[in-house]
Amino acid sequence: AGNAFVQNATSVEITAARPLIPLIVHAPRHRAVAANRHNQHSSRSHCVFTLRIEGLSPNRRQASHGLLNIVDLAGSERVDELAVDPDRMKEIQHINKSLSCLGDVIAALAQSQQHIPYRNSKLTYLLQNSLGSGAKILMFVNISPLAEQLHESVCSLRFASKVNMCEVGAARRYFEDT
Repeated sequence: AGNAFVQNATSVEITAARPLIPLIVHAPRHRAVAANRHNQHSSRSHCVFTLRIEGLSPNRRQASHGLLNIVDLAGSERVDELAVDPDRMKEIQHINKSLSCLGDVIAALAQSQQHIPYRNSKLTYLLQNSLGSGAKILMFVNISPLAEQLHESVCSLRFASKVNMCEVGAARRYFEDT
């Protein structure tokens, strides 16, 4: 698969680890947030931080390439629980659709289907190199300890369980001769 283009994304070349931390801290500041009934700072968008790593081994005369995507997904919301304006409604529908598409991709990978529906959302299209064969997926789930959030917490844990059951094969090293 090729590389997806993200309009207005910032690309910064660094040659050491030290400048990486400020970039990771800076990235979420451009994320859309809004208050809802349950959360003062609810994410209104997904946040994807992509780190492309290149290394050179002069002794072996090989270059190595890697890709790390750190993704903070906006949580799904049930429209019937929220009093929302039309713009917020559209926002919620887009978030829920992209999460549903991600679930479809994970299910297709878990079932080793011939066709994986990466193109069904911008999120899955962007992440296809990190979701398919030769990749490793690790998911952290934040859940609420509040009883009134039990349904959402259970849904989040079920989604994480689907991801956990997904076998995408062994991670591969990518080398090229220099």
